[in-house]
Amino acid sequence: MDGNGRWAKLRGLPRTAGHRRGVEAVRETVKAAVDLGIGYLTLYGFSSENWNRPPPEVHDLMGLLRFYLRSEIAELHRQGVRLRSIGDRGRLSSDIVRLIEEAEERTRANAKLNLTIALSYGGRDEILRAVRMIAADVAAGRLAPAAVDEAALESRLFTLGLPDPDLIIRTSGEQRISNFLLWQSAYSELVFDDCLWPDFGRDNLRRAVEEFQRRERRYGTAVA
Repeated sequence: MDGNGRWAKLRGLPRTAGHRRGVEAVRETVKAAVDLGIGYLTLYGFSSENWNRPPPEVHDLMGLLRFYLRSEIAELHRQGVRLRSIGDRGRLSSDIVRLIEEAEERTRANAKLNLTIALSYGGRDEILRAVRMIAADVAAGRLAPAAVDEAALESRLFTLGLPDPDLIIRTSGEQRISNFLLWQSAYSELVFDDCLWPDFGRDNLRRAVEEFQRRERRYGTAVA
C-alpha cells in the first residue's frame, strides 16, 4: 500500500492526512475482497524499514493502528473476517500487541476472509529469523543438517499456515515489492497500479484480479 505521502502532498496536506485516507482505502478494499470471494488478503501495513521515518510520523502511524484495531474489529467480525498479524511484535508497544492479540482471538473462528496485516515486517528479517531458529535447532541436536529443507524453513516463517500469495498488487506506480514476502512470492503474479493507495478501491482490486485471471501460471515448467 504505497502513495499516502504523495497523495497528501498533491493536495497540500500533511502526510498524516494521507495515512488517514489510507485507512479508508483499507476499509473499502477489505469489503471488496469479501464481495469478490477472495479467501486471503495480506496488507503491508508497516515495514521494518518504516521505523526509520521521522518519529512524529511513526507516532501518528501507531495512533492510526490503535484506532483501526479499536474501531474496526467489530465490523470485521460481523463480516466473518479473521484477522492476523505477522512481523516483529517486539518493537510494537505493549498496548498495540494486546489489541492485536484480542482481535486475533475474537475473530479466530471466522472463515469468510483471512486478513493478515504485516506490521514491523520485513522479508529479509523474516528469513534471517527462520535461519537462526534452524541453526539453533541443529546446534542443539534437535534437527539434523540433512533434514533442513524448504519445509523446515517455511515452518519457521511468520506466515506458517498461510498459502503463498497468488497475486501481489503494488500501488503508486512503483515497480518493486520492497522486502514484502520475499520467500513466499517466488511464483506470485505481480500487478503494478499507478493509483496512489488512498485512491485505491473496489474497481482497482477487481481489475487486478481480472488481470491475474488472464495470466498463465507455469511455475517454471514448459507450456504443455
